[in-house]
Amino acid sequence: MYCARQGWTFEIVSDLGSGMNYQKKGLKHLLGEILKGHVGRLVITHQDRLLRFGAELVFAIREAKEVEVVILNQGEDTTFEEDLATDVREIITVFSARLYGSRSRKNQKLIEGVKRAVEEME
Repeated sequence: MYCARQGWTFEIVSDLGSGMNYQKKGLKHLLGEILKGHVGRLVITHQDRLLRFGAELVFAIREAKEVEVVILNQGEDTTFEEDLATDVREIITVFSARLYGSRSRKNQKLIEGVKRAVEEME
């Protein structure tokens, strides 16, 4: 809505997933468009929504390509310690999700194996 009110031509690029995932389809598309010179302005809702780690690299690429950045929700200034705590929490969250997701797949395979064994016994 912000871009429309400004009268800008825009494309919405969104991704689901961790701010640590560099393989997101939308992020790859966005970087490709910036590198091709097809983006003049990048409007993002929150700076950390782009990438939790590595956003500086994306911002360096956009600077080299002279792409303006507009961040809609700047939020409050935070201290180094607050930023560090947030980063650590994000890392723990991502790795916990991967660990429990891995266990879930293992458990699912075990359950399927037991079901097959029971069916074969009947």
